Amino acid sequence: MDVIKEKLRLLPDNPGVYIMLDKYSNVIYVGKARVLKNRVRQYFHSSPKPEKVMQMVASVADFNYIITASEIDALALENNLIKKYKPKYNILLKDDKTYPYIKVDMREKFPNFYVTRKIKKDGCKYFGPFMGGINYKDILETCQLLFCVRLCRTSIGAKPKRECLNYHINRCCAPCAHKISEEDYAERVRQALEFLDGNYKQAASILQEKMLSAAESENFELAIDYKNKLGMLSKLEAKRITSINKSIDADIISYATNGLYSAVNVLVTRKGIMQGGTSYALDEAHVTDAEALTSFITQYYTVHEPPAEIIADGYCEKQLLEEFFREKRGKGVTVTLAKQGIKADLLKMANENARDYLEKSIDRIQHKDDMTINACKRLQNSLSLSRYPRRMECYDISNVSGVDKVGSMVVFIDGEADKSSYRRFKIKTVEGADDFASLREVLLRRLSKLGTEEEQSFPKPDLIVIDGGKGQLSAVNEIFLQLGIADVDLISIAKQEEEIFTLNSDSSVKIPKSDYSLRMVQRIRDESHRFAITYFRNLHSKRNLSSVLDEIDGVGKQKRLALMEKFSNLQNIMDADEEEIAKTPGIGEKLAAKIKNYFKENL
Repeated sequence: MDVIKEKLRLLPDNPGVYIMLDKYSNVIYVGKARVLKNRVRQYFHSSPKPEKVMQMVASVADFNYIITASEIDALALENNLIKKYKPKYNILLKDDKTYPYIKVDMREKFPNFYVTRKIKKDGCKYFGPFMGGINYKDILETCQLLFCVRLCRTSIGAKPKRECLNYHINRCCAPCAHKISEEDYAERVRQALEFLDGNYKQAASILQEKMLSAAESENFELAIDYKNKLGMLSKLEAKRITSINKSIDADIISYATNGLYSAVNVLVTRKGIMQGGTSYALDEAHVTDAEALTSFITQYYTVHEPPAEIIADGYCEKQLLEEFFREKRGKGVTVTLAKQGIKADLLKMANENARDYLEKSIDRIQHKDDMTINACKRLQNSLSLSRYPRRMECYDISNVSGVDKVGSMVVFIDGEADKSSYRRFKIKTVEGADDFASLREVLLRRLSKLGTEEEQSFPKPDLIVIDGGKGQLSAVNEIFLQLGIADVDLISIAKQEEEIFTLNSDSSVKIPKSDYSLRMVQRIRDESHRFAITYFRNLHSKRNLSSVLDEIDGVGKQKRLALMEKFSNLQNIMDADEEEIAKTPGIGEKLAAKIKNYFKENL
């Protein structure tokens, strides 16, 4: 604590980011401050503090800080460092999913409509996100059914193609077969865009006519399909918030806490229609609710497209967030602290959802802690490990008869999979099916990065887990001795009895099968095996594709690589038409025709 006291005395008045470290020098918390001196001292001097903050402070052995030019820069840096270090006392949204959007590229002569989960600044039109029971497939199918726009990505060139089944069942006007002019197709696209923008009247009228016509023709199955789509439009219209301007796109975000755990609810409205909402259970150590909500918002919008407006709780750091979006995301976002009217009502709804979710999620959060952080602590005690196993790495080898040998490295942080840190290895020096030698190569390549510049990408693990028994453990320990590694724990787990071997004892340790610490070791072992098998299959598939392409006259190494990069596998090339193959760099029309003929004659 003497080190901390001295550092607290020397803290500057500047804005910046502070980084809390435990006794193993693990980053356990990252925060931003307008004035570093005031914020960091608050953790060690002020009281009372939230229970989670007290737990975090009790674990702090040291801290560092980084001065920034402004609080906005501090907020951006905090977000980046949280993603980098994944501190256990910060809000972590690493598993957050992105929602689907419908994308239309208006730069094309005959735009197609398709689904994406990433929004880019590419001049295209995006509609969504689709969530809360609104199925994007139904929306796309309705677009196709009513306006005959194309959903495929077939290239349209000077030479007409043969029309597909969708043309014959009146679900596409076949621009690829030159069955419609550019002007007429543009009109259909315009009507489809109006529909996606929330104008459902015309669509409902067309569906009503089609339903009645199908019923009169006694095509009852089709009539029911039209009726279901009319029902979907009715649901969409029912979600419209009549008191809100139809042009308003807003997310409503509210935060609830019981002092130990927290929850956030996000409601999404687009074009005045309530798309749905999502709740998140949080387990963090922020001093203030404003700090927690601001951190959540900055993380959330690294994977979601910010709307034009965010309606948030009154203590939210409004000005800071608006400047953050403008300077760091290049987008003007209005943060509204609603206190009355329909926006306040929506905020109240979000808060009720957050509180309800928090109340129902406490047991789940505690169970997650038992399976992760608490399991790590139990493992340390059960195996007498030298340190808390925050970063665990597990390795596996996969091959068939020594062919396409690969290795995998799977990483768990505080007992949870950190998929962004997974790594794959092609075995380069081993002949035949020698798993021991392959594992040795992988570990030598990985551990040799310690103490080098590459340690930024490959941080030192606290614990390495090996699939196997005492023999495998001894073989890997030889590598540790060779490289002089003494501050990383090493264990192996034998699959048959699920017993664990350590370097501390000649006999195995048998942890009860119901113990979450054993289950955690089993999870990382099974995950490393799955990851290795997946990589092997992908590599094996590409090798088979390569061997087939080698048999085609005129396809040399560069052209083979170009085809493999564009199509990934054999089936994709077989499904592609000549025009698509010809667009591959270095191929051209003549060679594309030769490739297609080869597949027709031989496969």
